[in-house]
Amino acid sequence: MTFCVSLSAAAHGGHSRQIVRRLVFGLLLTVCVLLPPFAVAGDTSPVDLVRETTSRIQTAIRENKADIDRDEGRLYSLISDIVLPHFDFRRMSMWTLGPYWRSATTEQRERFVAEFQQLLVRTYGHTLIDYRDAKIRYRPVLAAPNAQRVYVHCEVEQADGNPVQLAYAMYRTADGWKIYDVMVEGISLVTNYRSSFATIIRQQGMDGLIRRLAEKNRVLAHG
Repeated sequence: MTFCVSLSAAAHGGHSRQIVRRLVFGLLLTVCVLLPPFAVAGDTSPVDLVRETTSRIQTAIRENKADIDRDEGRLYSLISDIVLPHFDFRRMSMWTLGPYWRSATTEQRERFVAEFQQLLVRTYGHTLIDYRDAKIRYRPVLAAPNAQRVYVHCEVEQADGNPVQLAYAMYRTADGWKIYDVMVEGISLVTNYRSSFATIIRQQGMDGLIRRLAEKNRVLAHG
């Protein structure tokens, strides 16, 4: 679970690796725990969307447990079908690459989005199983009825008694609410990857980063 740190030549040590684990823990908890009521008027609220997705993925994992035990690919397939449509990986990719997105070719952008999405799914898929029973406490959310962006802040209990502070960044689209970033204890998933990926791009170019992502995905697929 330390890819975005270990991949970079400028690794930041054990503390950063722990932050990465918590970032991804937060990313996947968004779709693996039932959430309390919260509404933004006008369309399906962020929490209503997550609640429905949660029910579907939990049911799917229970019904397909035997298949998942035999073949991890089944878990990844379920995540791709049920969970990923509610994340905006293109926007996450744009913000992760920053100025390098603007200078990338159309082909490079598409390849990066595909590999980045696959990386997150393959590396962190089992978080859905490991943390599906975690308890979450929510802070009051202040949002206007016509809000286009909201942050859902919460506190996640852990077995060691030390709660993790999470915030989910979501925005309204024509297709409903989408998640585009996750903050854990003030650290952004997008920002964390941005630093690591920028180092690789400066050293090896955009194609070099994409190759590194593809290589890591191949290792994970056969690991």
